[in-house]
Amino acid sequence: MNARFMNVDLLVERGVLVPRQETELLGATALKVAPESARIIDMCCGSGNLACALASHLPRARVWASDLTDACVSLAKRNAEFAKVQDRVVVRQGDLFSALKELAGTIDLIVCNPPYISQARLAGERAVLLENEPREAFDGGPYGLSIHQRVVKEALPFLKPGGHLLFEIGLGQERQVTLLIERTRAYEPVRAVCNAAGEARVVVARKINQRGH
Repeated sequence: MNARFMNVDLLVERGVLVPRQETELLGATALKVAPESARIIDMCCGSGNLACALASHLPRARVWASDLTDACVSLAKRNAEFAKVQDRVVVRQGDLFSALKELAGTIDLIVCNPPYISQARLAGERAVLLENEPREAFDGGPYGLSIHQRVVKEALPFLKPGGHLLFEIGLGQERQVTLLIERTRAYEPVRAVCNAAGEARVVVARKINQRGH
């Protein structure tokens, strides 16, 4: 089974989150801030849809994709080959940045579409999501922000000064995620990006440029 994401054809399979059209806003925002020869991390990469799409649209970029589960890593590797970007997309398996340590201080852009649905909502009105896709793709902890909290801090050693961190967020999470980022005092003021309905679905944070450029 195939899916189309940002005009790139990809493989999808049971056990891995199916790429959503709503996530194209995250990809499009990333393209606007990425340098032509960007070094990019796709964190919580799932099927590798963002990694493959960004590599396809930025032919001089290099992308590292990371996820925790065997199924995601296997499919992301297959998608890199399917999209013919395997020469510039490296897929790693680990707990967030644990498999990417050699990249510290070299990254221009980190994109992350983390699980962001609270456990209570997954047990209630959003339980239908778990019928065909894995809990890991949706379960964001008690408040839906567990992965955001970690990535905000753990991204800092990897980003160059002036590098960008971009998240997809759930409806109504803009203020909470903004506060998480602001508390680090390591990023410039956060910018929210809205979809066609005027709903904030992406946040953009730029690491403070300590070099003063």
